Amino acid sequence: MTRIEAARKGIVTDEVKEVAAAECLAPETVSADLANGYSVITKNTKHEISPLGIGRGMRTKINANIGTSKDRISVDEELEKLSLLVKYGSDAVMDLSTGGPIKELRRTLTSHSKVSIGTVPIYEAAVRAVESHGSVLKMTVDELFETIESHAEEGVDFVTVHCGLTLGAVNHLKAQGRILDIVSRGGSLLLEWMIVNNRENPLFEQYDRLLEICRKYDMTLSLGDGMRPGCLADATDRAQVEELIILGKLQKTALEAGIQAIIEGPGHVPLPQVEMNIKLQKSLCNGAPFYVLGPLVTDCGMGYDHITAAIGGAIAGAAGADFLCYVTPSEHVRLPNVDDVVEGVIASKIAAHAADIAKGIPSAVERDKKMARYRKALDWEGQISMSFNPEKVRAMRAHLPPATKEVCSMCSDFCAIKTVERALHGK
Repeated sequence: MTRIEAARKGIVTDEVKEVAAAECLAPETVSADLANGYSVITKNTKHEISPLGIGRGMRTKINANIGTSKDRISVDEELEKLSLLVKYGSDAVMDLSTGGPIKELRRTLTSHSKVSIGTVPIYEAAVRAVESHGSVLKMTVDELFETIESHAEEGVDFVTVHCGLTLGAVNHLKAQGRILDIVSRGGSLLLEWMIVNNRENPLFEQYDRLLEICRKYDMTLSLGDGMRPGCLADATDRAQVEELIILGKLQKTALEAGIQAIIEGPGHVPLPQVEMNIKLQKSLCNGAPFYVLGPLVTDCGMGYDHITAAIGGAIAGAAGADFLCYVTPSEHVRLPNVDDVVEGVIASKIAAHAADIAKGIPSAVERDKKMARYRKALDWEGQISMSFNPEKVRAMRAHLPPATKEVCSMCSDFCAIKTVERALHGK
């Protein structure tokens, strides 16, 4: 029996109670939202971690991507990234490896992870097809599904699958025209396979087969946006919206089958369209949890795209997005290093926190009140404890002269807080 099926029977499981306690929600509310597809719990039955709730009424979660490429392979570095991402508050980590010992790395990350692990199985399927057949284009449908099942068997909690990228959608894309046709790596691999083999997307055509795999492990589907816009000029176009409509139908089918699903979204979106994109997804996809990459609100933030994404992420989260995928400073440039992932996760964490304040999440509102009280008291350790990177803040203050230890070196004797305390209270 899956979580959705248990919820439909009125069974409030220990997992639901744990998520409810973490989110300050009634267990019955969480259970009902699972039954209706408004929330999910991303935990494979074979993965021993705390259950992660994503969805309605919950704080905005963040995901961080790591993984090797053919040009940079280091299992130790990826494990270090995982450790730091968990330390700085990532709720989930996705392994997007395409180079080196992919299966071994995934198993290592999954066994070491204290948070939900996600993958994009077509990456491994493509690598294996090249190794076995010399080309991704010779990948068989069975090989793709066998790869998905192997990820599930190894304990992966959620998988990105580009089920909405159909032949009809591809034809409409060609007729419409875009500046950047498809920037989704998984989407591009499927697109070429479909066109060259003149076959429908097997993830769409054999969707029931995918649902059966998920049922065995209560693995969550992350319905990928192969048509997501890769630049502002392509945002919210017919190709993106058509795929979103298909994903909404697939989410409903999954829900009816007792399988959890979230919807992935853009991408690159100009500021005025961010809120509208969230509301559109919620309307077309039955209120399912929405997982957004950023979104990036300008195409020109190279080197600083963690900031570009945090701006869009805060707006998206405040508008109702449930899950933010971080972006690092090296986005569009190179594979991120350890420093990049730390900067990316903290920027995303700030965006999610700002969104939670807008949503009225009590824990987020109280955190800022605590920070304000610590500032009034000139309690630096208290302030540092409320920051998103205490080590960085502590290091920034480490070399201040003794005279400025109580205040910051910007205001010194003219500290506004001390001045007002003296004037109002004679302190």
